[in-house]
Amino acid sequence: MSSTPRIADELTQIAPRLRRARERKNLTLADLAAATGISKSTLSRLESGQRKPNLELLLPIVAALAVPFEEIVSPPRVQDPRVTQKPTRAAGRTLTPLSQHRGEPQAFKIVIPVTDRDPAPRTHTGYEWIYVLSGRLRLVLGEHDVVLGAGEAAEFDTRNPHWFGSTGTASVEILSMFGKQGERIHLRARSTAPAPIGAADT
Repeated sequence: MSSTPRIADELTQIAPRLRRARERKNLTLADLAAATGISKSTLSRLESGQRKPNLELLLPIVAALAVPFEEIVSPPRVQDPRVTQKPTRAAGRTLTPLSQHRGEPQAFKIVIPVTDRDPAPRTHTGYEWIYVLSGRLRLVLGEHDVVLGAGEAAEFDTRNPHWFGSTGTASVEILSMFGKQGERIHLRARSTAPAPIGAADT
């Protein structure tokens, strides 16, 4: 969740916290109005969520109730940034999701076994970016048949016939980012360009 929804959610909690704090002190709205100089109607609207809270209103209320400011207004909690990793296996490959959002592009770490070396080109809508972490990756894209080593990257339109896998010497570990809408993720690449796919340009 982004910071804006978290802040909005936190603001909705202020009204019931004000009411609970006042009731614990056995004070009426009239009592609190007399102690703060804030009108009873304004206090009522604050407690019902009909009036947006601000420091000019909250500070005298907190002082009159003798409660910590943090009891009424708590900063939004920072969510755990770790991505829950649930590896899955498909056609002998191990796919680990690296992004937790539901939109695109999606990022994966993919481990390709040494036995996955027979090209089977296919096409589908989208755009893919791959980066080799370890091993040597064979990429077949249209008329291109290239090998990428660790630290090299490629980007291509998946509407062109393509396949990538092991060279047959060792397993390969890669990062993959894929978007069905055809976003170009990092590099500039033309699907029909005669130049071979190579390392990422800077």
